[in-house]
This record gives sequence, C-alpha cells and structure tokens, in this order.
Amino acid sequence: MDRIKVGVIGVGRGMSFARSAAFAGMELVALCDSWEGKLREAGRDLGVATYADYGEFLGHDMDAVILANYFNEHAPFAIKALRAGKHVMSETSSNSTLAEGVALCRAVEESGKVYMLAENYAYTAFSQEMRRLYAAGEIGKATYAEGEYNHPVDPDYQARLTDGDGHWRMWLPPTYYCTHALAPLMYVTDAMPRRVTSFSIPREAVSRKYADPGCAILIRMDDGSVFRIFGLMLPGHSNWYRIHGERGAVELTRGPGYFGPGQLRVWHDHWTLREGEEAERVYTPEFPEFAEQAKAAGHGGGDFFTNHHFAQAIREGRQPYLDVYRGVAMSSVGILAWKSALGDGEPFDVPDFGREDSRAAYQDDHWSPFPKDAGPGQPPSSVLGFVGLSDGVRAFYERKWAEMREANERNAGG
Repeated sequence: MDRIKVGVIGVGRGMSFARSAAFAGMELVALCDSWEGKLREAGRDLGVATYADYGEFLGHDMDAVILANYFNEHAPFAIKALRAGKHVMSETSSNSTLAEGVALCRAVEESGKVYMLAENYAYTAFSQEMRRLYAAGEIGKATYAEGEYNHPVDPDYQARLTDGDGHWRMWLPPTYYCTHALAPLMYVTDAMPRRVTSFSIPREAVSRKYADPGCAILIRMDDGSVFRIFGLMLPGHSNWYRIHGERGAVELTRGPGYFGPGQLRVWHDHWTLREGEEAERVYTPEFPEFAEQAKAAGHGGGDFFTNHHFAQAIREGRQPYLDVYRGVAMSSVGILAWKSALGDGEPFDVPDFGREDSRAAYQDDHWSPFPKDAGPGQPPSSVLGFVGLSDGVRAFYERKWAEMREANERNAGG
C-alpha cells in the first residue's frame, strides 16, 4: 500500500509524531499550529506545508491527522477531522466533557474512519511484556491492579508549559490526566472501567496552579477486579504498575529514574506454583518487535508504537485496540473521578460508550473546570474551591509569561 499521508497539529509535543511518522510507513505532508514562528521553523526543517488555520489544514491532500493540540480541545478537533474524511489519532485526552465523549463516539461511527487514542504508556517494553505474561496465564485472572503516573515539574518549567492565566494546565484537576496510569492496566487485562470513586489531595497555599496536585482513584472494572491509580504532580517522580492475579503477580520494579531500574518482577506463592515455574524472577524485558525503532522513540518506545498501530489499523481497515470506546472511557474516568472527589468520594458509574442507550444520557453533560467552558455550575479545580494564586506566585508567572511573549514575537518576525 502507498504511504499513508498524515498531517500533525501541534509543533510542540507533536514534533515527536511528525519526526517518527516515516518509521511507521507514514508520509508527513503538513503541520498546523497557531504558534506561527515555531510552525514556520518546523515546516522548513521537515520540508512540509504549514497552516495556522485548522480548516485550511484539513483541506490538504492527506489521509490522516494526528492531534497533539491542547489537552481540553481534542474532541472538537477530532470530530472536524473525521467529518472531513480523515482518520484520527489523538493524544490524551480523548474528551474533556462527557458530552464530547458521546459526540466523538458518534462521529467515529458515522465516518467509518479509524480513531486511536495515542496512549504511549500502554506500549512500553514493560507493558507489552505484562500483556504477554497475562495472556499466557502466568498470574491468572486479575483481581487487583495499581498504576502510578506522578510527574512533578520545577517552577520554571511549569511557567514555560503555560502561556497565561487561562491555560488548561493551570486548571487541570489531578484526576483528568489518568490515562498514563490506567491505559497499561487496561491493555494488559482487557478490562473496562464501570464505577469510579476518588479522593483529591488539596493544594497548598503556595501552589502554582489553581488545581490540586494529586489524587487517588479506585475503579471497579467490568471483570470484577479493582484498580487503584495515583498521580499527578506530587513531589517524587513515580511511574509504576502492578497486577495481582488469582495465582501470582507482576510489577515494574521500583528504583531510581523515571522507569526505575527497568525490570519486571513476577512472583507466585508456593501453593500456586505449577511444574517448571519459578517462585520469583526479575528480568529486563525486550520489545517483542521493532526494538530498534522503539528504542529511538520517546516515552519508553511508546511514541513509535502508537504511530505503528495507527498506521496498521488504517491499512487493515479496522479499529485499533485503543479505539474510541476505550479512549473515551479512560478519559471519562478522569472526569467522573473529579465529580467524585468534589463529593468526597461519592461513587459514579462509567457509561458504556459503545452503546447508544448507555451513553445518550450524557450527550448534554458539558460539566467542565476549564475557563473556556465557564458557565453556571462550573466546578472548581480544587476540593478547596476557587482559590487564587498568591501575590508572589502571580508576579513570578507574569514575569515569565512576558519573557515568553517577547521571545515568541521575535521568532514570529523571523
């Protein structure tokens, strides 16, 4: 089959997808971003067309679009691309409201196009090896699992990640960025979330965001198992997963660095051992395929495999594993978990987004903490309510944002 012609929106995070598209047999043909100075630079470097207007970008001759735009704007951009006849791969999150999730599922069904959530942590060597072990029955059916994605950043970097008081990162509740913790567990066990409860860790007075820094979420899955996921920006990096089954357990070992020492631990109690099995083993897993390409990509190799599986799904005319229903379900866990946290742990059911009779009740649910969606009943991003920034923090931001605006203006003129 001819190379799949793809365009990427977002010349920040999106550059990883743009630069690695060829490894998956895709041809990058266009870039889109409102950051015009950086856009022109990226276009020159990669030798492709550039667009500051998304509608014009969708008119380019291409088969597929990869979305790496703002976290809370993915669903509207995806729906426009699907209606323009493009296949879509979207960075997290699939949807920032339940209504968006319903609309996105309907748009995929109506278009007949491929949709994939680009959740890269499902495709690290550790996640893929856990999936292989689980499918082979190494630990039996899952009963309990834990996932952590906790990624604090220093104040200067936090300022560089935002461009003003209304930026989504300033208001992002800690439950919303849950897919890095949840997706690997779902990918390994093939379970879907059905009920959610959550508790948030309140923000400090000197916080550099309007949102709480961390949370713990408990999820009842459709196979009866319970998942606990934790994040988001508490001190102490943590990227870790563990799954307990009916006859054993597997985990990513703890240690220094973002992925620890990069090993898996598999263990059994002596009464569950089968002939030829070891009671415990610790080893470094390898990628099952495309190891060279994966090791050259970001996010533990996941950035290669998201491109790869997206391209394969298009070529084969099928939906990928991380399809719209799994993407919207995972993203909606974050939304419903925030409702739960504001209700001090009140449980909420997760609809089955693959069924119209289950999802239709949420088609008008626009509940959102982001300033662009402000309206009656807008929830706060902290369990403490709408709490402002201190004078010192605000002055720090204003100085950093002014420096960034000046730099962007200089680049825009180049």
